[in-house]
Amino acid sequence: MRRWLPGLLLVSPSIILIAVFVYGLLGWNFKLAMTDKHDEIAEIPGNFVGLENFTGIWSEERWGLSVRHAIVFTVVFVGGALVLGWLLAFLMEKGIRAESGFRAVYLFPMAVSFIATGVVWRWLMNSATGEQAVGLNRLFHYLGLDFLQWQWFRDPDWGMAAMAIPAIWQMSGYIMALFLAGFRGVPEELREAARVDGCSEWGVYRYVVLPMLRPVTLSALIILGHISLKVFDLVVAVSGKQIITDVPATFMWTAVYDSHDPAKGATIASYIVLSVAVFVVPYLIWDARKGKR
Repeated sequence: MRRWLPGLLLVSPSIILIAVFVYGLLGWNFKLAMTDKHDEIAEIPGNFVGLENFTGIWSEERWGLSVRHAIVFTVVFVGGALVLGWLLAFLMEKGIRAESGFRAVYLFPMAVSFIATGVVWRWLMNSATGEQAVGLNRLFHYLGLDFLQWQWFRDPDWGMAAMAIPAIWQMSGYIMALFLAGFRGVPEELREAARVDGCSEWGVYRYVVLPMLRPVTLSALIILGHISLKVFDLVVAVSGKQIITDVPATFMWTAVYDSHDPAKGATIASYIVLSVAVFVVPYLIWDARKGKR
């Protein structure tokens, strides 16, 4: 008891708080999602309806649209941040002057909240064109590149791809730091051995460095994936609660606070939790098995 009781007493407050305010509220949310409580009258607890809300929501056009927007945002955001972060880390790994200064510049956007990022990029991605243009469209007008002017997040087809640009700008520095640590963790002896065997510099990266970066890439993918699936503040700061940029999180907010439908909001929240679990749970299983090995 002397060995384990002090440690248990030390962590027990955290265990209790997590059990109540994380897993307890998750359970309450799933329970609410399985009821017919579609109003906010406190005296009506709602009857159990099983998975009726989970299946019925797919018949709503707005839900399908928000899911498509989330998929487009996730693909562009995750792919863009991984590519840009890897490229920045590759350039930094080669050794440049004032490397610490560049690292600080690349990492600085992480110190800014998504709300502040959204406010700035809302101006940069203003959809006005011609003489009324501001932000990036104004810059293209000054440079005589009017053909590059775009509606940005107001574009009905690729608006969510434009919405991912601020997120890429903010998170690519963090991904750069992860990949840079991975690059620096590859022993130089392995690289030299590959060069002695006749491997070109590109071959060294392809057959030696990149395979050793798989754990870093997986970690970066998990981090970016769960951020993109539950994105809310950036979308609201840039475009507000518009259908053209609707994602599940904003739809959930609208369902609860505008439509006053707790069961539908809880259903959407449950889907968000499940989608994040698709990314996180396999990673936790892989990490646990790796630790045992």
